[in-house]
Amino acid sequence: MSKNRFWFNPSNEGIEPPKQATTGSAGIDLRADLKEPVRLYPGAIEMIATGVYSSFNNDVVVMVCSRSGLASKGIAVANAPGIVDSDYRGEIKVLLINHSADQVVINPNERIAQMVPVSIRVDDFDIIMGNPEATETERGAGGFGSTGVE
Repeated sequence: MSKNRFWFNPSNEGIEPPKQATTGSAGIDLRADLKEPVRLYPGAIEMIATGVYSSFNNDVVVMVCSRSGLASKGIAVANAPGIVDSDYRGEIKVLLINHSADQVVINPNERIAQMVPVSIRVDDFDIIMGNPEATETERGAGGFGSTGVE
């Protein structure tokens, strides 16, 4: 098995490479690879380049997640978590959405999201045609708040 890798090849000067904010951080911060600031209007979605490319094994997926500091201001990854499949070789881009009532400016080199590499085991699952024969649980088929909101 080859080593999982990320390449950093920004199209703009002054963009810092991805890195963990602290040694205990689960995510690796992604920065906006922009020449100029981008205005993100309320309700708008913008695709932001990062200058990051990947190559990793089939048992790894990367989740692109919102940063809590931006999310607290209403800025989030639109398709959170965004999924980067192991066979994708293009630039990792981030779909940001502005959930706030205010216009927000995304600046070049700003930390906009975090990527979290995760080991997966899709070969551990079987697809079975027909009616489910799952074991019974206390919850059963209840969902969407069926266990309460407190």
